[in-house]
Amino acid sequence: MAIDIKPEELYFLPLGGAGEIGMNLNLYAYGGKWLMVDCGISFADIYLPGIDLIMPDPEYIGERKDDLLGLVLTHAHEDHLGAVAHLWPELRCPIYATPFTMTLLESKLEEAGLAGQVPLHTVPLGGSITLGEFDITYVSLTHSILEGNGLKISTPLGNIFHTGDWKLDPHPLVGEASDIGALKSLGHEGVLAIVCDSTNVFNEKSSGSEQDVRESLKALLDGHNGRLFVTTFASNIARVETLAKVGDALDRHVCLVGRSLKRNVEAAKKCGYLQDFPQVVSEEDAEHIPKDKILYICTGCQGEARAAMMRIATNQHRYISLSREDTVVFSSKIIPGNELLLARLHNMLTEHGVHVLTEKDHFVHVSGHPGQEELRQMYKWLRPVISVPVHGELRHMTLQAELAKKWGVEHQIVPVNGSLIRLAPGIPEIVDQVYSARLALDGNFVLPEDDDAIVMRRRIMYNGAAVVTVALDQGHKISGQVAVTLLGIADSEEQELTQMIIAAIKKETDHITVKAGKGDRNIAEAMRVAVRRICRQFSGKSPGPQVTVNIIRV
Repeated sequence: MAIDIKPEELYFLPLGGAGEIGMNLNLYAYGGKWLMVDCGISFADIYLPGIDLIMPDPEYIGERKDDLLGLVLTHAHEDHLGAVAHLWPELRCPIYATPFTMTLLESKLEEAGLAGQVPLHTVPLGGSITLGEFDITYVSLTHSILEGNGLKISTPLGNIFHTGDWKLDPHPLVGEASDIGALKSLGHEGVLAIVCDSTNVFNEKSSGSEQDVRESLKALLDGHNGRLFVTTFASNIARVETLAKVGDALDRHVCLVGRSLKRNVEAAKKCGYLQDFPQVVSEEDAEHIPKDKILYICTGCQGEARAAMMRIATNQHRYISLSREDTVVFSSKIIPGNELLLARLHNMLTEHGVHVLTEKDHFVHVSGHPGQEELRQMYKWLRPVISVPVHGELRHMTLQAELAKKWGVEHQIVPVNGSLIRLAPGIPEIVDQVYSARLALDGNFVLPEDDDAIVMRRRIMYNGAAVVTVALDQGHKISGQVAVTLLGIADSEEQELTQMIIAAIKKETDHITVKAGKGDRNIAEAMRVAVRRICRQFSGKSPGPQVTVNIIRV
């Protein structure tokens, strides 16, 4: 039986991002009210055929939306705000964000047809808001996107520091540096709990500076004769500026390729950043520029099917093609789960004869997440009583908890999605496991991850399908030919299997009179079972192809 949320107790509840990287959705409860922090997506894998994006199921908080005070966004990465436009109709709450994040969110809401419907509140950098018993202050932290923020969440039972995504970059190049003074001040004030990013915890050192990447890329790309292609995260504005500056220094025109990349650059300019960004050329004009005078900055660093780099590699781009003298640089880290997809893309590029450079063999990227040195420094400044690692797989979060214990933190709690944690009063602990699940974005529709349509696709993907159409007269006899369509079955096997299926159908009609009174649905099911049995015997695979039988009355 679910535990009652007591208004005098302070709770933390992740519905996404705990035990996984991406899909962050975090909740805090006090005084009978809820506060949501972030609402993001993640990329689907091959286990979800036809699905591009997945997101947390907000059903638990959706049932309590009347008590939801608001959604506060830490920054503009997709795994923190990408689900807002899809899930807000179920939440109907006001949203708070700093200027750059809000600019990108407004664009997404407009695309979703929600412009003007969502109560949006822009908060200045370092600004504060009060929602019920929660006093929330934005604290600037460097990350691989503009306006990364941690949140100081003050409650009657103590202060929480929700880090969001962060690192300590002494030379961020674009945007604010981490507000170390605010962090030290918070530590002196007292921190009940830190809810902290775990993504890069296995890196024993700090994550490094964007300044160092800029210098490395300039040296690495100098001297290449062919066209230069560099793909990175569209949201990493500092990296995009780095690449544009490198291109300018190497006397190359710069071309932005990819819708999200252009949108992010425009949003940054709108918010006062990138004021000295080099002039860019269009994709059409770039086609006529000498190969040694052009640098393309592209989307698709994770091998996304519709992104620029994949379209270029598969010769599907209208203006851009590859040649043997070209160089392609992946200035990003491989997100866990994307290894196979990127390996395929790297091989495709190699087949074109281009040089492929990645973080595995060259210094072309620094992470936006803290290594152990940065984590140790953050814990030293804040001195929290409780450590709650999030934003990582279980192994990441467990290691951060172990480090926190080593650094003198009294309590460590490692949650999974749905873990309801009582932070105060008393000893902090997981007091319940609430409903949590994942949703899949299927074109314009949001479906449960285990929806029958997705399960059916997965079965067809692995085992193929057989569709049988049988015409029966009023005496339940076969009229005409039995039509058999096999999908995903080897051509060499198709004719033999088709004949076996037709024989099974004809044999089954001998028993139809017994089942005739039960209706055509039952007759079709009996035929389906018989065909499926034949397919399993023929292929030696279980469960065998997905079988559908259609009956037509003539």
